[in-house]
Amino acid sequence: MASRLNPYLSFDGDARQALEFYQEVFGGTLTLNTYGDFGQPGSSDSGKIMHGMLETPGGFTLMGADNPPGTEHIPGSNFSVCLNGDDAAELRGHWEKLSAGASVSVPLEKQMWGDEFGMCTDRFGVPWMVNISPRQS
Repeated sequence: MASRLNPYLSFDGDARQALEFYQEVFGGTLTLNTYGDFGQPGSSDSGKIMHGMLETPGGFTLMGADNPPGTEHIPGSNFSVCLNGDDAAELRGHWEKLSAGASVSVPLEKQMWGDEFGMCTDRFGVPWMVNISPRQS
């Protein structure tokens, strides 16, 4: 899979409704995973969206999620730029450069869903997410 660059939107508990709306607008295939799907089944946040992805026939990719429990939702700054793919060397290289002099909120490391993932805000104030998936054989 080639690496992709796309927006990643954050929501205050209404990610499902928003992503379903964007699917109505743009068409395509919507995949939604909840916090309950990834190890928090009994919590009050188990039905909230941990990760959603809309892939459209026109080639758009839009990702989004509800803010993680305990984090503040700030309208107007509820986005990140997401780099994702399975070329680990390429994406780690991008991460090293983006995170140099940045504020790293999540170090690039293996996560509970099996991918390597990291988050930082670069020295220009732009929030980034990097997700490295295992190569598909």
